Amino acid sequence: MKLVMEEVEQFDSISIEELVDELPENSPRFVLLSYELKHQDGRVSFPLVLVNWAPSTSEITMMTLHASALLDFQSIADVSKVIEVRDGAEGLTKEAIDAKLLG
Repeated sequence: MKLVMEEVEQFDSISIEELVDELPENSPRFVLLSYELKHQDGRVSFPLVLVNWAPSTSEITMMTLHASALLDFQSIADVSKVIEVRDGAEGLTKEAIDAKLLG
C-alpha cells in the first residue's frame, strides 16, 4: 500500500483557536505550523512544528494508517518538534504548545 500526502488547506496568520475550529473532531491530521514562540529571556523564534492531531474518537483503521505515516511525514517535512494531540481542542492551545516547546 502506498500512502500519499497532500496539502488540503493552507492558512496564513491563523490563531491556534481558529486552527482547532478547522480540524475535524473524528479524523487524524498532520499540521505543519510555523509557530511564534516567545522565550522567557525576551527572544522570539519561529520553529516549524508538526502537530499530530489524532483525536481518540477517530476510527481505529484511520488511526493505524495515520500512526504508520508519522515518521515518514516528519522526515519529509524535516521537522524535529512534534506535538501529539489526542484529547481534541483542550490539548491544542497556545499554553499547551508553549509548555511543550519551552519545557
